[in-house]
Formats: sequence, structure tokens, C-alpha cells
Amino acid sequence: MSGEYDQNNVKLREALTKCAVGFNCEEVVEEFAFVDGQMTLIKRKVTVRDVPPDIKAVKMLMEGEDISEMSDEQLQAEKQRLLNLIKEEKDD
Repeated sequence: MSGEYDQNNVKLREALTKCAVGFNCEEVVEEFAFVDGQMTLIKRKVTVRDVPPDIKAVKMLMEGEDISEMSDEQLQAEKQRLLNLIKEEKDD
């Protein structure tokens, strides 16, 4: 059971990291209609949506660290560290 917990914890952290740095998602809307007795695709619309970074997710990732004492440079460095972490996970 510990392995399952660890795996779920990793997935949760990955999702939280994704929200913390922002991401793009693709939404597909398809319209179908009956043409000559067959269901036919009439229209398909693909929209790419930009989801901006979520500060609450950043705070949750940094839980336990006192970010109120961090300088702008330190916060920027932490942001870059998280971005690098995501890039490494995508490369794997």
C-alpha cells in the first residue's frame, strides 16, 4: 500500500507543479448530424487555451518554506527551479 501512496503522491505533486507554472490545453468541439441516414461530422473546432500560473499552487508547493522572507530574486530562482523540474519530467 505504501507504493501506491507514493505513486499517488508523485502524481499529485506533478499536477500541482503543472498548475503552479501554467499550461496549455486543447479543447475539441465536434458537431454531428444525420446526412443520408448516417451520422456525419459537420463541424470540428479546436481551441488551444492558455491556463495561467496559479499562485495558490505555488504556495502549496512551497509549504513549509517561509516565502514572505524571500527576495524577488529568490522567488524568481524558485520559479526557475520549478520550471526546470517540469522540463526534466517531460523529457523522461
